[in-house]
Amino acid sequence: MPNNPPDEGNIVAQQTDDRSQALKPALESMTLLVAAVIVHDKATNRVVLLQRSENAKFAQGLWDLPVGKSEPGEPITETAVRELYEETGLTVKPESLKVAHIIHGAWGVEAPNGFLTVVFAAHDWTGEPENREPRKHSQVRWVDANAIPKAFVETTASALHSYLTDGVPVSLNGWPSV
Repeated sequence: MPNNPPDEGNIVAQQTDDRSQALKPALESMTLLVAAVIVHDKATNRVVLLQRSENAKFAQGLWDLPVGKSEPGEPITETAVRELYEETGLTVKPESLKVAHIIHGAWGVEAPNGFLTVVFAAHDWTGEPENREPRKHSQVRWVDANAIPKAFVETTASALHSYLTDGVPVSLNGWPSV
């Protein structure tokens, strides 16, 4: 009997089936992936911030960075580019983003199994900030980096402060002390 190689199509189908079965429990417990962007005009030492509206899902009235959840199958740099544009109208190129900070939260409003926020810094952009989601945000504007509002989402405030002061590049939120 000849020794024929297995049909590659069947192997791929089998691996895909096995992978989906193996990942199902993991997918149900995955950490939410989030991107945030610090748009920093170094020449004037200003950053783009938004203030969450009273209708926001969380942090009503607090200031924040442009931030949002990753879509399934979306690279985190694309999430950052998309969310920044959707919220502020500013355009950045994915390759111009620099990782500024990582936030690992134990849980969040839409992330009962935790979240990981990759905070990027952008120094090159096009456009002027505008409030493109007025139901979610009451305002979007440039703010002097030395006058960041006190009423700020805790996790992103920590990341922004760390970035501006060359501080620790990773922060943990909601984890028990070790």
